[in-house]
Amino acid sequence: MGGRRVTDVVIIGSGMGGATLAAALAPTGARITILERGHQIPDDAPARDPWRIYVNSAFRSDETWLDEAGRPFEPGNYYNVGGNTKLYGGVLIRYRAEDFEEQHHAGGLSPAWPFRYDELAPWYDRAEQLYQVRGDASSDATEPPHGQPYPYPPIPDEPAVAEVRARLERVGVRPFTLPLGVDLNRWLAGGATGWDGYPDTRCGKMDAETCGLAEALRHETVELITGAEVMGLTVGADNKRIGEVIYRKDGEEHRLRPALVALCAGAVQSAALLLRSGIANSSDRVGRCFMNHNATAMIAIDPRFRNDAIYQKTWGINAWYHSDGAGGPPLGNVQLLGRVTPDILKTQVPRLPMPLARWVSGHAIDLYLISEDLPDPESRVVLNGGKVQLLWRRSNMAAHKGLVAKTKETMKKAGFPIVLSRLFDGRVPSHQCGTVRLGGDPQNSVVDPQCRSWDHPNLFVADAGALPTSAAVNPSLTVAALALRAAETIKKEIAA
Repeated sequence: MGGRRVTDVVIIGSGMGGATLAAALAPTGARITILERGHQIPDDAPARDPWRIYVNSAFRSDETWLDEAGRPFEPGNYYNVGGNTKLYGGVLIRYRAEDFEEQHHAGGLSPAWPFRYDELAPWYDRAEQLYQVRGDASSDATEPPHGQPYPYPPIPDEPAVAEVRARLERVGVRPFTLPLGVDLNRWLAGGATGWDGYPDTRCGKMDAETCGLAEALRHETVELITGAEVMGLTVGADNKRIGEVIYRKDGEEHRLRPALVALCAGAVQSAALLLRSGIANSSDRVGRCFMNHNATAMIAIDPRFRNDAIYQKTWGINAWYHSDGAGGPPLGNVQLLGRVTPDILKTQVPRLPMPLARWVSGHAIDLYLISEDLPDPESRVVLNGGKVQLLWRRSNMAAHKGLVAKTKETMKKAGFPIVLSRLFDGRVPSHQCGTVRLGGDPQNSVVDPQCRSWDHPNLFVADAGALPTSAAVNPSLTVAALALRAAETIKKEIAA
């Protein structure tokens, strides 16, 4: 037994929510302990080798979950300092203003948030500053109002990518410039690869470790403990407040007695921890409404087109975000994938001969299509014999099929006669969210609009689990904005 230790705030997880929250709370002088079950990716990790990333993984854990039928599978989640942001595509985009309102989709209803976009807008501004976003808000007709411009100009299109943008504009579809958290010169100095899907060894990607956590650890009152797997939370003598955080490190059990706890372990693990601890679930909503974007990878091929891009991922399409373009319901978002090199293509399609993989990669543009997954209480995370079981029920697939069809049609009009696509399955963490959802009614939500547990006044959830809807854009910036907003409430608790 490692004994008991008192601290002011325990933050569980160092991903986007935890790192951002720590950065916001650090200036208060409170004693903050961040517990991260993973470790820092070392500087000499094979971070630019797609075979070591995707096949003989040097980064994924050996953890297994169970699918709906009880069969074990290896999830695509990572446990590192910085969480899944270490491998993310750096897209730091806001939810659209309409995403905070009730919306009708082909597959059902996306409910309204307990507050509107305007409430979160100032926190989006601050999150963009913290994560040093490069972008051009004027390029996207669906972009909601900003209180200030992006802190840096956008990352430029490479010539081949600019050619495809121009082709699309000629057929009546205007791509927008993706807001990105990447210092391009620093990234390319580390190797001639894209950043989407590549682990960041502190080489220019603006992720949870390099921005939020780095800012927090500038303060001597902030401590990061790695290799610390949290096993449970206990309730104090009042049967209300969280009394202890129990974690295991190097085979030894430790206990912390915090004044406040912020759970930021990710949508799946945050729900699993609450279920394992038997707390914060008077509403029976913990683990429910699991959402994971309906996502498809698409390769558009033109034998006349030569793609010599390195990083590629600089624009997206929101032309069908609010409707299908003909008065129908929303379809979703399209954005470039990071460059699918011959090696990456071969890892994903092992039977493809390498000469053909080189040809396809050299004549193709690579896209990522996202449609909203709607909240369903029966789509959920549960525990089965102590193991995480993912009972994901896809929703809104008619919209996603429509988005795939619309994108294929558009790419063919733009001169790409061969268009191939593949739907991602549940092993791919396509923006997991919603399992500890926030809301205005304690009967159908787990945390209140300030991300505080309805059941335990000193427990907050500030990760993607709190998102009440998935929208159809990358959630990282929204998680950061929510964490900054929750920090204001926590600061008042600290000062009391």
